[in-house]
Amino acid sequence: MQFPKFLLGDNTDYPTAIFIVHTEYPRFIINLENDEVEWLEDFTTEDEKELSSEAEKLIEAATAFYDREIGRYED
Repeated sequence: MQFPKFLLGDNTDYPTAIFIVHTEYPRFIINLENDEVEWLEDFTTEDEKELSSEAEKLIEAATAFYDREIGRYED
């Protein structure tokens, strides 16, 4: 089964949280309520160096995805 690059999620245990799941490497979940990121990968020290430069772009893309999705609901 193939998944979209981003998924929008919520959970009634966290009523004010908005979760975006990034399904491609490096996989992560970001809570847009507080910008907390949970990485779903184990990284080596080398990976972490590379990730630091890429992480900001990925989080911006996740936020843009959310804005696009919400815009579609408003239409």
